[in-house]
Amino acid sequence: MSIWNRISEALSALTKGESLANVFERLRTPPERSVAFTIAVIALSAKMAKADGQVTRDEVTAMREVFQIAQEDEAGAARVFNLARQDVAGFEDYARRIKAMFGTHNACFCDLMEGLFHIAMADGVYHPSEDAFLQRVADILGLPEAEFSALRSRFVPDAAPDPYSVLGVTPDMAMTEIRKVWKRMIRESHPDAMIARGVPEEAVKMAEKRMVDINRAWEDIQEARA
Repeated sequence: MSIWNRISEALSALTKGESLANVFERLRTPPERSVAFTIAVIALSAKMAKADGQVTRDEVTAMREVFQIAQEDEAGAARVFNLARQDVAGFEDYARRIKAMFGTHNACFCDLMEGLFHIAMADGVYHPSEDAFLQRVADILGLPEAEFSALRSRFVPDAAPDPYSVLGVTPDMAMTEIRKVWKRMIRESHPDAMIARGVPEEAVKMAEKRMVDINRAWEDIQEARA
């Protein structure tokens, strides 16, 4: 059974009246946690896409970019998206459930936020209501402000991203300490590490942009201090 069929079954239970708590309880352990992660991204994305008042074709396309969908799974994925639109649970409920499932600060929260930022920027505009939505989700997940700011600097093109912000470090830190942070981020971005913490294989391509961004930031800092 593909992940999309498993997700479809879980969302069907929600639309039939089963509580979000019960559904997520069944998905607490690997490999089912990847189903819960995917449901959270889809549901939060669907609700965030409405935060600026409309759901655009670009945002729907971006959803398909976050989750690489094989041709044979397109029908199942479409059903998942439609079920997510029908679900009446609030976005804060989903954020709290994913927080409870993965515990205290977990690297998968950054994975989740990356997917949401990617979809938020799909139409080329970062709406204030989208920023407020993402801030609230990050608060519920317990994502540190520095990490949220680092994510925003990578995705929102207000200006060239500050390399220190991308790595979540400060200019007064020693190069040895910055290098440790860079190395840790590289390890956490490896596809095997992402899958191990609950990110489905269909979504690990999110790490490609992250790897480019953090390596560029590290190179920029090295050049600036040379």
